[in-house]
Amino acid sequence: MSKIKCQCGHENPFGTVLCEKCGRPQTDDAKNSEMVDMRYEGSARRSQTYKKSIIDKIWNFFSSVKIGVSIIIAVLSTSAIGTIFPQKFYVPVSGNDPSEYLAYYERLYGTFGKIYYQLGFYDMYNSWWFKILIGMLGTSIIIASLDRVIPLYKSLKKQRTKRHPSFMKRQRIYGESDIANSDESLEKAEKALKDLHYNVKVEDGAILAEKNRFGRWGPYVNHTGLIIFLLGVLMRGIPGFYVDETMWIREGETREIPGAPGYLLENVDFSVETYTKDEADAVFGEALEKNGDIVKEFKSDVKLYKEKEGSLPGSSDVEFMKEYPIIVNKPLKFDGYSIFQMDYKTGELKTMTFTLMNKKTEKSLGEFTIDLNEPAKDYDLGNGSSIELMEYYADYDGIVDGQPSSKSPIPNNPAFIFNMKTPEHPDGEKSFVAIRQTLEVEPNDYEAKFLSAETRDASGLTIRKDKTLYILLLGGIVFMIGVIQGSYWQHRRIWIQKGSGSEMLIAAHTNKNWYTLKKDLDKVKEIAALPAYTDKQDKEAVNDTTEGDTN
Repeated sequence: MSKIKCQCGHENPFGTVLCEKCGRPQTDDAKNSEMVDMRYEGSARRSQTYKKSIIDKIWNFFSSVKIGVSIIIAVLSTSAIGTIFPQKFYVPVSGNDPSEYLAYYERLYGTFGKIYYQLGFYDMYNSWWFKILIGMLGTSIIIASLDRVIPLYKSLKKQRTKRHPSFMKRQRIYGESDIANSDESLEKAEKALKDLHYNVKVEDGAILAEKNRFGRWGPYVNHTGLIIFLLGVLMRGIPGFYVDETMWIREGETREIPGAPGYLLENVDFSVETYTKDEADAVFGEALEKNGDIVKEFKSDVKLYKEKEGSLPGSSDVEFMKEYPIIVNKPLKFDGYSIFQMDYKTGELKTMTFTLMNKKTEKSLGEFTIDLNEPAKDYDLGNGSSIELMEYYADYDGIVDGQPSSKSPIPNNPAFIFNMKTPEHPDGEKSFVAIRQTLEVEPNDYEAKFLSAETRDASGLTIRKDKTLYILLLGGIVFMIGVIQGSYWQHRRIWIQKGSGSEMLIAAHTNKNWYTLKKDLDKVKEIAALPAYTDKQDKEAVNDTTEGDTN
């Protein structure tokens, strides 16, 4: 694409609207317009000039403000949908088995809950499509900013003090008239503008007064902050940068810490302390009477272990790290991780003890105890009697499609199918046993009768690690700097130059707050004889000055 040569002799890049040197309009639209568009100083933008290659099309697509707004709307819309049902973090399941999450959403919210899960809205902020949206938003911000800020920077850096009259006449604020002593007026105007803290350049009977150019970069500083922030969000998907996991660990249990490979946690003891009436004041005492016990504190006494270097994953070759009581708001901290006490369960079933009894004689042939977390397959009672555990349903939820079902692996409502083998029945008698319920295919001579149960408490812990926090904080700070920079400082420019003979021209432009710019002009006019200017937006003359007034 050939360069555009202006009448002044300067060669401008293809797509330039206003000559970089003198300001003459270079396009038919600019020549025929009353006011020129000064948003990017009439410079050539890549998205407006190059449109042939695939790179050009991608660049032009992401540089579009409409596309950027559409992506923002898509991000906001999906974020709103993600709040309809609880996110994965708040779903009360014991592990990370996808089927448990699917069962939870389908059971509580029906078909819509199932679709919600399948589309990934249940863990939206970690879903691949949401990360793609964030990546597209970041790409749009970067390309749109570069497409505008680079030509804008070059144009402002190259701007000349003296401009062609056609440039001056196409500014929103413009005025011209004959001034008796133009040289003296220029000197007074220069001093007045400096007193107003403008950067003033004087060249060949022309003045360019400029103020707060750095405010022009506010939106791009703003965009830089957003890019840093989005980068921090995307980095959360990199292993080791961000961890937000939950785990349930029972008393006496040792488990690997999810999200912290190589570390194990043992729940030594869990305890709950409640308020007594003596400890509470009169108001709190009334609450105790109405609601019963109120929890004062609950804590988990834990031990932290680490796998020894070189040991195989999951091996028992570990070394003790520390012992710590985890209390609400007092987490266990190690290697950048924090483990918080978030919830608890008391009275969870640990074991159940049964006796094999003759129904008629009520004579026991022996007792057996089932570990509800790791039940054995066979239990030998001696004297030719044994129990075979055929099926186990940890959280019995009724009959589904003719078969017993369990809604979770937690032993909240255990049920069993036993095959009871005795000398009288060597092939066994089958019996379905649940809490307060026993079903038999046909009448049996023997039954598995419940004797006792052992319970234990469980701690609900949250594991967190966030290396992106400072990146997000930096992005937020940079973003706010850009907001302040662009909101409270306006880029103002005033051009004053002599025309032919005693004629003087004046023009002004700002990216916002035209009222303040006109106030500055009025202050200069009080000192120097300047032409009356017109705000073309208002179509009214402002502060008419008598021709030749020298103040």
